[in-house]
Amino acid sequence: MNKKLTQTIKVCAIAGLALCSVILFWYAFIALKVQPLPQGKILDSYAFPAPENIEMTLTEIGETDFSFSYKSFDGAVVNGQISYPSIEQETYPVLIGISAMGRGYQRWWTDAYKGRPTVTRVNEISRSATEKGYVVIAIDARYHGTRKDPNKPLSSIMNNLHLFGDKSDYEEMIRSTVLDYRVLIDWVRTQKELNENNLNLVGYSMGAQVALLIGGLDAQIKRIFAVVPPYLDDKTAAVAPKNLAPLIVDPEVLLITASDDEYASQEENKSLFSAIASKKKEHLTFTGSHILPGNYVDSLVDRL
Repeated sequence: MNKKLTQTIKVCAIAGLALCSVILFWYAFIALKVQPLPQGKILDSYAFPAPENIEMTLTEIGETDFSFSYKSFDGAVVNGQISYPSIEQETYPVLIGISAMGRGYQRWWTDAYKGRPTVTRVNEISRSATEKGYVVIAIDARYHGTRKDPNKPLSSIMNNLHLFGDKSDYEEMIRSTVLDYRVLIDWVRTQKELNENNLNLVGYSMGAQVALLIGGLDAQIKRIFAVVPPYLDDKTAAVAPKNLAPLIVDPEVLLITASDDEYASQEENKSLFSAIASKKKEHLTFTGSHILPGNYVDSLVDRL
């Protein structure tokens, strides 16, 4: 073996050892660790002071459509839209749409936004729900859409979570979004024309995660439609739907999953479904990945 080849082998060996050392260091000291939390402690983390006046402001943007804003539990301003059916009713059932990560509330009303198609097809759900007489409401999640924070872009939040083992911003984003919706739901229940006994949550991906968490906190939700929720373990226990699923007792639940989802395996989806306590639950699996084929919408809408 010549000298040059020997040196090359040594360099490669040293580089390999260095890489292994970095990986071991990352795994031992930086990567997220499983940290189970008692259910009571998780519930305590979602306690919030109900604001006396959320300063709800509605602005007409169409014959039956209004944009709105309100102040949440911590004073943060929340933006969204509410749409009514064209046919007037004494009271309306309510569908609350909860968007996927990176998606603004406008997706619930348009097949494309800022030149990008609504691949989740949630606009089709809204359209069908409105035709069935539902009022449709959606808001922006924390750090999304009209609520983006240049100091906390989603890329930074997710990099901190996956690369640097810092889950604080991610858990705060999900928790605060859950509470923003709970403040909205409290307002819905004060509106005489909105049927507080017929509140339905529809969430896609991160939105499904949020919907399931709300369902574990609010027994008066009528139906939860959770579409391809990501599976979270106890590395992020406070925002993992599996930990509040045993509290989803009264709502009807439709869990829609994919056969080859990059964010949840079939076994993980089965485990989540088993954890949901409601006896009025159903699990549908569609062939495909996290972006489902369009026919999932028909199955969901048929159950409204």
